[in-house]
Amino acid sequence: MAKVQQITLVSLAICLSTLLGFAAAANPEEKFIVEGRVYCDTCRVEFETKISKPIKGASVKLECRNITNEKIVSHSQDVVTDEAGGYKIEVKGDHEDEICEVSLVKSPRADCNEPTEVWRKARVVLTKADGVSGIYRFANNLGYMKKEALPECKKVLTEMGYFELQDEIGEEVEGHSTAP
Repeated sequence: MAKVQQITLVSLAICLSTLLGFAAAANPEEKFIVEGRVYCDTCRVEFETKISKPIKGASVKLECRNITNEKIVSHSQDVVTDEAGGYKIEVKGDHEDEICEVSLVKSPRADCNEPTEVWRKARVVLTKADGVSGIYRFANNLGYMKKEALPECKKVLTEMGYFELQDEIGEEVEGHSTAP
C-alpha cells in the first residue's frame, strides 16, 4: 500500500511540475533581450569581411507575425545602433506561436544604404518552450552595401579563397587581370 502511495505522489509531483512549466512559459511578464549588429558591406559581396565596418546610427525594428495568418501581432519602436553598430531590443511576453524578425529600417550613411538581399532581416526565436534558457537572444548581423566596393576588396577576397572577381556569367570583371 505504501508503494502505491509513493507512486501516486511522484506521479502527482510530475504532473504539477509540468503544469507549472506551462504556466511559466505563458507568462506575459516574461521578457527577452534581442541583440545584434548592423554593418556596412564595403565589398558588396553580401557577407561580412575583415574590412566591413559597423554602422553607428542605423535603425532596426522587430516585428512578430502570427504563424498562421502572418498578421503583425507586435512590433518594437525603431531602435538606433551604437558606436559598434550594436543594438538591443527588449521584448515582453512569450511569442511561441509567432515568427519574429529584426529588420533594417534606415542607414545614416549615404554611401552605404542599400540593404543586402540576404541580411536585411534576421529571424529570432522568442520563447522558452524551445528549450533555450535565459533571456538573451542573438540575431544574425544585418548589412547595408556600400555604393562601390573598396579597392582593397580584391586582396581581401583572394585571401578568403575567392581567387577571381567575376560577374554573374563568369566573365572577368573589367580592370582585374588573371595574368601573373
